[in-house]
Formats: sequence, structure tokens, C-alpha cells
Amino acid sequence: MAVPKRRTSKERKHKRRANWKLTVPGMVKCPNCGELIKSHVVCKHCGFYKGVQVVAKKEA
Repeated sequence: MAVPKRRTSKERKHKRRANWKLTVPGMVKCPNCGELIKSHVVCKHCGFYKGVQVVAKKEA
């Protein structure tokens, strides 16, 4: 059975795990209302997608 000859140092371990980070999704401005939304998704604020209203706006 393979056994490590030397203990893995904290520095080497942390270097390996340094790339496990969260990334921000691609955000774009809605062409209709200017709100920041994720790309290729219906705008939650105005209900438009590609210049067409696909979700009716709820009245408060």
C-alpha cells in the first residue's frame, strides 16, 4: 500500500485549496428598466426578456 514519505505541509495544503472560491454570476443591465439581472433570465423587476414582456407585473 502506498504511504506518503513526508507529511504534507500546511503551506502546500493551503496552496492546493486556494482556488476553491465563489464566483459572481455574469450580471447585465436589463435593456428595459436598467436593473441588474443574470444574463439569459427574465427580469424580476419588469418581467421583460429579449424586449418582450413574458411575465405580468404584480400590482402591490
